[in-house]
Amino acid sequence: MVRPPVLGWSHLKSSSLSLLAKQIWGTLRSHLLRPARCCSQVPCAQRRRNDALHPVWKGPASVPGGTRQSPINIRWRDSVYDPQLKPLGVFYKAEACLYVWNTGYLFQVEFDDSTEGSGISGGPLENHYRLKQFHFHWGAVNEWGSEHTVDDHVYPAELHLVHWNAVKYQNYTDAVTGADGLAVVGVFLKLGARHKELQELVAVLPDIKHKDARAALGPFQPSCLLPACRDYWTYPGSLTTPPLCESVTWIIHKKPIEVAQDQLAAFRSLLFSVPGEEEKAMVNNYRPLQPLMNRKVRSSFQATHEGARL
Repeated sequence: MVRPPVLGWSHLKSSSLSLLAKQIWGTLRSHLLRPARCCSQVPCAQRRRNDALHPVWKGPASVPGGTRQSPINIRWRDSVYDPQLKPLGVFYKAEACLYVWNTGYLFQVEFDDSTEGSGISGGPLENHYRLKQFHFHWGAVNEWGSEHTVDDHVYPAELHLVHWNAVKYQNYTDAVTGADGLAVVGVFLKLGARHKELQELVAVLPDIKHKDARAALGPFQPSCLLPACRDYWTYPGSLTTPPLCESVTWIIHKKPIEVAQDQLAAFRSLLFSVPGEEEKAMVNNYRPLQPLMNRKVRSSFQATHEGARL
């Protein structure tokens, strides 16, 4: 801690100082020695997170209207345990993985969704949803990066596995704008042990450093990116990238997965730009939080006081 200057106090004779001078010095000294106050109202990480927004969220696209926009801040005390929520059934085929590419906003892994096979059912869903793709959102630093937050806690990154309702719709495009069209599984990433299976994906990221670059990937089993604990929250929401359609059933896993620092660094080594353009690091590709409004967040588990600390 940096100590405040003594201001020559030891060189002054106290007898020559008036009572007023002593009072002024006492007030000044106590002010200089007072520890800095923590950020109030909005947590520090959240405030810095908002300051680091991608340009797309500083224009008209950031205010689409609607009543069920995503992402949101999930509050343990406000979530409602629903004993009717079933376990989520996950059925992914590794051979359905096609390729990974740099979209210019994030990197995305595409899957063959032309037939039944890779998908999810159960949980809060009434139909089978086919896996279309998965992608990540992350920050420039470990203090922020996830889109959703839990009791204002921000994670360094967040995984989204995007599925579409293959019972109600003929294809992904139709499902995007349709009622109950999409289901997105969210998984938080936290700093910790190296994730062995994720490394297979990280290894090809240098091949897609620039926007629109793509590389073969597969077979890859996306279920390896899910946490062992399958407890989740669910709520009705929207896409977090344009067109922000309010067609999403969100399924957010309670527990995060661990990844190593150098694996997150590999995410941040990608670029928003194409070859020949000024290089712009691909970071802070998350949408700001949206109001919950009148929605209910349900949980598949009963919250406990201890559980509030993830």
